[in-house]
Amino acid sequence: MGEAVYLLCAATSLTCALQLLRAWRANRVRLLLWTAVCFAGLAANNLLLVVDLVMAPQIDLAVLRTATALSAMATLLFGLIWHGE
Repeated sequence: MGEAVYLLCAATSLTCALQLLRAWRANRVRLLLWTAVCFAGLAANNLLLVVDLVMAPQIDLAVLRTATALSAMATLLFGLIWHGE
């Protein structure tokens, strides 16, 4: 059951990223772009979680997963601070 939840979280994050990219293309508001990049990073993080816990449990990808989540959040934080209005 956990695998399904991980995959649904990845699909939700990817869907949010795509919707935010569509909104960014229509409006060209930079905060939408930074948020889309963050959600794309979170989708990658969830996919790494599936690989780490389900597909290859013998390989520890915790550091890579943490780095991916940190970079996604740092991107959003950068966008909020630098380009926030």
